[in-house]
Amino acid sequence: MREDCKFFQSRTYKSGDVARFCALDLAPEAPWRCPEGCRRFEKRVGDAGFTRGALVEPAPGPEPELSAGIAALLDSAEDVINAAGPEIIAEQRRLEQMEAARSEAWWRKLRRSPRWRR
Repeated sequence: MREDCKFFQSRTYKSGDVARFCALDLAPEAPWRCPEGCRRFEKRVGDAGFTRGALVEPAPGPEPELSAGIAALLDSAEDVINAAGPEIIAEQRRLEQMEAARSEAWWRKLRRSPRWRR
């Protein structure tokens, strides 16, 4: 990956795993390689005068043998994940609405009680 690209991003998780990716999703072989002659490559602005260190620790492992269909395989795996996303979000919203309705009903009952009226 071109770490000097404006769209390069990396995340380090508590487990120590590192995700390296293109923010525009243009690097199908991430985290090892950007596409040859990427049209969206832009040099990172604001690096002048700064001492550059390693952007990502630890460095990615050795590049695996990539067959001709690896980009298609990675794209199909991404499609599966993207298809599940809206369902998960909808389910979470339903759960939040149920919880809000449950707590709202409790407060309404309490406020309607003659004991609380003056």
